[in-house]
Amino acid sequence: MNERLETYESKMKKTLANLDGELGTIRAGRANPNVLNRIMVDYYGTPSPIQQVANVSVPEPRMIQIQPWERTMVKVIEKAIQVSDLGINPTNDGSVIRLVFPELTEERRKELVKDVKKKGEAAKVAVRNIRRDGNDAFKKLKGSEVSEDEIKDLCDELQKMTDKYIKEVDEAVEAKSKEVMTV
Repeated sequence: MNERLETYESKMKKTLANLDGELGTIRAGRANPNVLNRIMVDYYGTPSPIQQVANVSVPEPRMIQIQPWERTMVKVIEKAIQVSDLGINPTNDGSVIRLVFPELTEERRKELVKDVKKKGEAAKVAVRNIRRDGNDAFKKLKGSEVSEDEIKDLCDELQKMTDKYIKEVDEAVEAKSKEVMTV
C-alpha cells in the first residue's frame, strides 16, 4: 500500500476503534463490564478506572460484581457509580458491590438504537472527513513529481478504503442494534 494512503487508513481504523469503544458502553439489558470503563475512582489521589482497583466479574447475565482489592475502596467505588451517568444503584455487602441491570423496556430499547445509529452516523462523517482531507492533500500534489494518473489512483484507492470502513461502521451499528433489541 502507498505510504500516502497509510496515514488515512490508520485514522479510519482509529475512528472505527473509537466507535467500538462507544458502542461497548451502551448497555443492552445484559451486564457488560465495559459500561464501567469511563467511571474513575480516586485511588490514593490518582483517578483510576474501576478495573484497576477491583476485580470485575459477571456472575449472572444481568449482574456485574465488583470486588475491590482493598476494603477501603468499597465506599469510594460505590459513590463513583452513584454519581456517574450509569443510572444503576449499586448494592454492597461491605466487601462486594453488585450492579443489577433491570430489563429494558421496548421504548428504552428503541431510544438506545437511535443513540447507536447516531454514533454510527458520527463515525461515518468522521471517515468521510478523513477521505476529504486525503483528496485535498492529493490534489495539492498536482504539478509536483506525482502524475495526474497517480493522483487519480490515490483518490480511487482512498474511496475504496472509505467504502470499506463505512461498511464496517454499518455492520457494527447493525450488530449493536440487534443486540439492544434482543430481549
